[in-house]
Amino acid sequence: MTARRTAITRADILPLDRYALERAARRSGLVAVKKRRRVAVGPYALVHFENYETMWQQVHEMLFIERGGEDQIDGELRAYNGLIPQGTELVATVMFEIADPERRAAALGRLGGVERTVTLRFAGHTVTGRPEEDVARTNEAGKTSAVHFLHFGFTPEQIAAFRTPGTEVVLGIAHPRYGHMAVVPEAVRAELAGDFG
Repeated sequence: MTARRTAITRADILPLDRYALERAARRSGLVAVKKRRRVAVGPYALVHFENYETMWQQVHEMLFIERGGEDQIDGELRAYNGLIPQGTELVATVMFEIADPERRAAALGRLGGVERTVTLRFAGHTVTGRPEEDVARTNEAGKTSAVHFLHFGFTPEQIAAFRTPGTEVVLGIAHPRYGHMAVVPEAVRAELAGDFG
């Protein structure tokens, strides 16, 4: 078993031409990883739990798409290293996926503050997600963003409980206009347990 990685360094960045050759295979290989790290909550929210592998791929995709070269690397590392779990947390990207632009705008306009209502409940514990504070995700009019980045900080006792095989974990969103819960599948719980140091 390889050691859990908590940061992407410049040494981890592939030359763009090499990444271009490996891109299809790497993206295909990550599909299975991502499947074990996501949970749908209600009709629109998809919660992706991030780790080194998902963020490594994201950094390379940004470099590949934007073609900013060497000057772009430091900015991407700053942006995405913050979303790699550091041993006492789970980190998630929450996406509200609504295909129709008008319905999406209307729904997001009613979900202000939703980023502060996401919890993990298990074995008598509740861990509330803490939104990234890089930019405001809800504007003054009460419209929220379609994408949120959350950190779930755990105590040692909570880590031990979460790691226990068979522990039922409920991922919930308790916004007054989007109240939904989902039981985290055991395979996902087991995968996420590996994010702790």
